[in-house]
Amino acid sequence: MIIIMKPNASQEAVQKVTHMIESRGLQAHLSKGSQVTIVGVVGDKTKLADSNIEISEGVDKVVAVTESYKLVNKKFHPEDSVVLVGNTHIGPGIMTVMAGPCAVESREQLMETAYAVKKAGASFLRGGAYKPRTSPYSFQGLEEEGLKYMKEAREATGLHIICEVTSAHAIEAASKYVDMLQIGARNMQNFELLKEAGKTGIPVLLKRGLCATIDEWLNAAEYIISEGNPNIVLCERGIRTYETSTRNTLDISAVPVIRQKSHLPVIVDPSHATGVRAYVEPLAKAAIAAGADGLMIEVHPCPKQALSDGPQSLTFGDFEALMKNLKPYCDLAGRSC
Repeated sequence: MIIIMKPNASQEAVQKVTHMIESRGLQAHLSKGSQVTIVGVVGDKTKLADSNIEISEGVDKVVAVTESYKLVNKKFHPEDSVVLVGNTHIGPGIMTVMAGPCAVESREQLMETAYAVKKAGASFLRGGAYKPRTSPYSFQGLEEEGLKYMKEAREATGLHIICEVTSAHAIEAASKYVDMLQIGARNMQNFELLKEAGKTGIPVLLKRGLCATIDEWLNAAEYIISEGNPNIVLCERGIRTYETSTRNTLDISAVPVIRQKSHLPVIVDPSHATGVRAYVEPLAKAAIAAGADGLMIEVHPCPKQALSDGPQSLTFGDFEALMKNLKPYCDLAGRSC
């Protein structure tokens, strides 16, 4: 349920409505826009059945929210959210680019990549220190050693750093080093992990699960925000379909759908969506045209020698050319990049 206040509603009227909600054991969430204030109600709405809240001073109307996700719902928060990471904003008017290797393999590899993606225009360095791999015999990541390399790269370049976490232990370690936590596709519905990420207050990038519907994805985000962490960015990274020409199928329609359903920023990862470096640029352009707030691109000094996802990784030269080629698309979309 949301309660829409009249444009001229006083602060006292808003406080009275909020008090009425909370006095009955429910949660009230305020969203103050430039024109109107919305009070979101979370909990058992039957407790308000005899309250006559719809005729309270300053109330314009009461609207039912049928979706199971509330706090990430655009009905609760009509204005698009902006997630602040350090001095970087992720949201409307900006094209945020996160770039780097799938896995942190060594200090030299990471530092070399950090300088290259910084020079080309990225604002985030991505790198995996904890790698959930299909095979237990594949490279699993350097863990905290890799996190230390990422912190060093941030200090050297000024890039913000983002790393995937796979467990509560990984969150505890990563929280000491990174600017943003990533919940990967395989853990999108690891609800205990989502709760732990929510408790940190650190910005979270939540990737869509391989077979998840958009509503399931938004409900996963609800777990994070319900723990008190509103700093969530969604990432469409392709879903599992019957098509075999690409690693996954990029659901480009997810971008405008999310824009309609949620106030959270949404970015696109064309690298994991395709698994083929030749397809990264055209899908990055499509993502910008569809309204994405950012891109996540895999970049490696020598993709042929990469320990993880080499076929989809761009070389430094490829990434520099990509960033130049994306500039006209960002301009058309009204985004700085």
